[in-house]
Amino acid sequence: MTSERVLLLADTHLPTRARDLPVEVWQAVEAADVVVHAGDWVVASLLDELEERARRLIGVFGNNDGAELRRRLPEVARATMGGVRFAVVHEPGDAKGRERRCEQAYDDVDVLVFGHSHIPWDTVTAGGLRLLNPGSPTDRRRQPHCTYLTLTAQECAVDDVVLHRLAPRGADRR
Repeated sequence: MTSERVLLLADTHLPTRARDLPVEVWQAVEAADVVVHAGDWVVASLLDELEERARRLIGVFGNNDGAELRRRLPEVARATMGGVRFAVVHEPGDAKGRERRCEQAYDDVDVLVFGHSHIPWDTVTAGGLRLLNPGSPTDRRRQPHCTYLTLTAQECAVDDVVLHRLAPRGADRR
């Protein structure tokens, strides 16, 4: 079975929260086998650039994405990486009851990637569904850092899940 390096992004909000992704994120794009974006791109030009630069891109639209992004992207995406079944959605609903609700709605996958809150999240439900939110690489909101996630999908398992904290805005921008 193959091993795939996966980059998880969400809530980039370009250009309202930043003019571009941080250099570190673009480096992670180039190092990844698969880039997953869980919505709130805001501009289609980021989708265009990620399609050009990523080896494989999986994305969904978010609540801040307009007609062009909604035309080009699904609300929910499903893909298998390294033998692991993933689903991607922007908004899984309130944190209260999230694990139970997601377990019921996504009972055919191993990992659910989501965004919307800008809050990094990594839990496993009672039934074994892994829930991952990478936070935002451009808009930390009430979090101490802007963030993204990387992981390795291999042999039907997710390993090496790392939450990356980015340097303060302006310290590492291209």
